[in-house]
Amino acid sequence: MYDIKLIPKSELASTLPLLQLLNESISEATLQERMNDMLSSNYECVGVYDKDKLIGISGVWILNKYYVGKHIEPDNVVIHPDYRNKKVGEQMIKWICDYGIEQGCIASELNCYLNNQQGVKFWINQGYKILGFHFQKKLIK
Repeated sequence: MYDIKLIPKSELASTLPLLQLLNESISEATLQERMNDMLSSNYECVGVYDKDKLIGISGVWILNKYYVGKHIEPDNVVIHPDYRNKKVGEQMIKWICDYGIEQGCIASELNCYLNNQQGVKFWINQGYKILGFHFQKKLIK
């Protein structure tokens, strides 16, 4: 069994190596800058530990939107490659959903890219349903 807990804000730099697995083209400095900004916007991060080794992370946002109400959003979910297919992700998402319930959330929502077929399958297996499309428009070229 793994230890799952919120990572103290003072220790969030420990997540940078795992975050870089999501998109290696984003520099560590840019990730750190973005993280610093996110911390002022209700951002938290959950960590999964195998003893003292950080093996999985998920950002967590608690939001309130007209169409769904108060909900929790897992974001940038990453499991270290050596620990994939070992139920680590499932345990972390259960922890996040339980945490959301404790915080008064009535739902959990997230984004997953269409080209991430493993991710789509994972989320469906966790009980999530596909409701729509994720759109983006670049404002600066």
